[in-house]
Amino acid sequence: MKKVLSVLSVATLSLSLVLAGCGSKPEAQPQGQTGSNGGAPAAKAIKVGMVTDVGGVNDNSFNQSAWEGLQKLQTDLNLPKENVNYLQSKSDADYVPNLTQFVKDGWDLTWGIGFLMGDHLKKVADENKNAKLAIIDAEVDAPNVASVLFKEHEGSFLAGVVAAKMTKTKKVGFVGGVDIPVIKRFDLGFEAGVKAVDPSIQVIKVYTGAFDKPDMGKSTASSMYGQGVDIIFHASGGTGDGVFNEAKDRKAKGENVWVIGVDKDQSLTFGDEITLTSMVKRVDEAVIRVAKDLSEGKFQGGVQWLGLAENGVGLADTSTKNVPEDVLKLVEEYKQKIVKGEITVPDK
Repeated sequence: MKKVLSVLSVATLSLSLVLAGCGSKPEAQPQGQTGSNGGAPAAKAIKVGMVTDVGGVNDNSFNQSAWEGLQKLQTDLNLPKENVNYLQSKSDADYVPNLTQFVKDGWDLTWGIGFLMGDHLKKVADENKNAKLAIIDAEVDAPNVASVLFKEHEGSFLAGVVAAKMTKTKKVGFVGGVDIPVIKRFDLGFEAGVKAVDPSIQVIKVYTGAFDKPDMGKSTASSMYGQGVDIIFHASGGTGDGVFNEAKDRKAKGENVWVIGVDKDQSLTFGDEITLTSMVKRVDEAVIRVAKDLSEGKFQGGVQWLGLAENGVGLADTSTKNVPEDVLKLVEEYKQKIVKGEITVPDK
């Protein structure tokens, strides 16, 4: 979250899981620090695997954030480098085989990243009742699965407040990936934040239908900017890379356009000159906390929602670079109203 909003680690996250099975071994990816490099010994030298959705591990979004969380986990728990790993899915046909590969090899915890993996992870969980699995952005009803979901609509409301205060044209845009509940939460929260500040501002929305098509993101952004939109908030995974690319091209020509990033602080990837702010989901911290609970023998299946009150969503710390202090102050005021229940942000 931004300095003013202070998105902290999800320190209160106390999710837990349930254990894993036997069989075929994914090839380890290179990591950082190994168990012989010092640090306190882990409570249990767990093995944690992760399966990406089609966006891939380098999506500059939630898959990448989850993987960064596992890499930090490896360092924090002083695990051997081969004890954290990922398998990348090229299509939804890869989900069950990839999840099963970790489970059958006896990994202690297998993460599925993304709503699109929900049914596939449910199938694997039902067929491997002694395995422990976890998922981001989907609710899987199985006793051996921990489901971590975020109140994206609450964080996106704050992004909408920023957009409404910063737009010069009174036209802002939303670019979504696939039209699914998690992306709808981004959409509705953003629009609600915009309208709370100024109901006359127009919000133009496009769902591209994909999380891995930067060219589609670029063409969609081009169309929006061409209609007079000057700020675009995207929730589209790798497709959003194209939104940033279009903004960069236009900025180079002197156009005053912006992008609001998603999931991670995307200014660190795309630069402050085009990134107005980012709506951050602490996927990395959620992954770490669930796995640490597992290593300490504290786990159970179930669902946990993380929103503004739980410091699970918010705006990036770097927002202070482009967002004026008075706007950040207003954002904080809206945040407190949401946390206190004075404002209920729509999510469907």
